[in-house]
Amino acid sequence: MARRLRAVGLDFVESAPLRLVFAAEVSAPPDTVYRALADDVEGWPGWFTAVTSALPLDGGAGREVRLRGGIAFREAVVATEPGERYAYRVDRTNAPGVQALLEEWRLTPAGTGTRVQWTFAADGSPPFRFMLRRARGAVGRSFREAVRNLDRRLSAAAA
Repeated sequence: MARRLRAVGLDFVESAPLRLVFAAEVSAPPDTVYRALADDVEGWPGWFTAVTSALPLDGGAGREVRLRGGIAFREAVVATEPGERYAYRVDRTNAPGVQALLEEWRLTPAGTGTRVQWTFAADGSPPFRFMLRRARGAVGRSFREAVRNLDRRLSAAAA
């Protein structure tokens, strides 16, 4: 991986210059969704189609993720609150223009299921921020598709 990014903490979720926030519901309870996010890292490509490879590192303290198009991330997990929150910071990437990136998955009960909120908090060069703002719709569609796929996967596993 080509570049080291600025290390940010959980407060970056609120203070980032650019924040994309999306939410959707799944029928599985929060603990089940959390396990799919945090414990089954290698299963991400099975439901998040933008992800081609995901590997846990350092006993779950980190991850290595590859996306379609060749983008790669080395991540540090910064929050593990079972049934509530899973968050990770990108420490190294080959993506151009990005200077800091943190993603947070918040899980809250919604009836018998879960409301999944994903916050993509970023900072980068002006062209990076411009392109990410323009891509908001596509990123949102990718998230909604991923959550639908995750819901189907978890429902099939429960059956």
